[in-house]
Amino acid sequence: MRAYRLTGFGEDSRFEEFDKPDVEPGPNQVAIQVHATSVNPVDTKIRAGFAEIAPDPPVVLGCDVAGVVVAVGPGVRGLAVGDEVFGCAGGVKGHDGAYSERMVADERLLALKPKTLSFREAAALPLVSITAWEALVDRAQVAPGDRVLIHGGTGGVGHVGVQLARVRGAIVDTTVGSDAKAEIAKELGADQAILYRQQTVDDYVASNTGGAGYDVVFDTVGGANLQSSIQALAINGRCATTVSVDSQPDLTNLHVKNASLHVVFMLIPMLTMRDFERHGEVMKRVATLVDRGRIRPLVDKMQFELSDLEAAHRHLLSGKAVGKVVVEVRHAG
Repeated sequence: MRAYRLTGFGEDSRFEEFDKPDVEPGPNQVAIQVHATSVNPVDTKIRAGFAEIAPDPPVVLGCDVAGVVVAVGPGVRGLAVGDEVFGCAGGVKGHDGAYSERMVADERLLALKPKTLSFREAAALPLVSITAWEALVDRAQVAPGDRVLIHGGTGGVGHVGVQLARVRGAIVDTTVGSDAKAEIAKELGADQAILYRQQTVDDYVASNTGGAGYDVVFDTVGGANLQSSIQALAINGRCATTVSVDSQPDLTNLHVKNASLHVVFMLIPMLTMRDFERHGEVMKRVATLVDRGRIRPLVDKMQFELSDLEAAHRHLLSGKAVGKVVVEVRHAG
């Protein structure tokens, strides 16, 4: 079958088409005819050199998948041939990737695709939804009435975070980079869209919280922004971050505010081969929220196919994408 593998890692790496062997699903696995996948920062990081978590050769990336079950292995109970599914189910060490016409995945990482979404839309949600869920529900435990700040409210993780915090009953503010993105963030449910280039942390904490700070801050940006996230916390606040690698924050503000810092790395179940069921359960809950109109994917307007993988990666790295960059997989016939 047609698939795309990395030729190596680093600046000179390229995607090349090859004929991937048609492997049958093993115990608890299903084979999926892939209709769409997406490009996540982890894909670009693996390609750039984060090879420790890369799939075994041939290196086929692609964590997110939306498609149709075409075969089931021994022990599969929850899915059947013909089911339309979605999930974050591969593209890292020990797992097949979705940059392919067909992939094999553990059924426990999957859920039935939301009925109200196309495959293209559904492929935008898995990794970012699980990340936002772990940060806001499992770790920060957002509760009704909490004042929550989401950094990057029109980004992949951020746009789900804004909506999920609203589902939890929070008052939600978010940082964005332009007036156009501010309008999108408000359409997603943000109460306040903060133009971070025009306001300091002290300014928006003063104007939006009366100087008290945020009960929860979700940092999806990293770098110096982690320090800003801690600065924006209220007394007893909770900060969750997805990008703490190489960060060196001054934790003094955490101490004096009696606040907490939570690090989220949602790939851990796949990398450690444990707790798959949790991700599948989150996918089921997200699908329900989508079909109830509570969460919707923000898909970047640029359209890509498998043969456009390098262009899709460039678009994500350019910083010009709004929402998720999705890659569709066309099948003959």
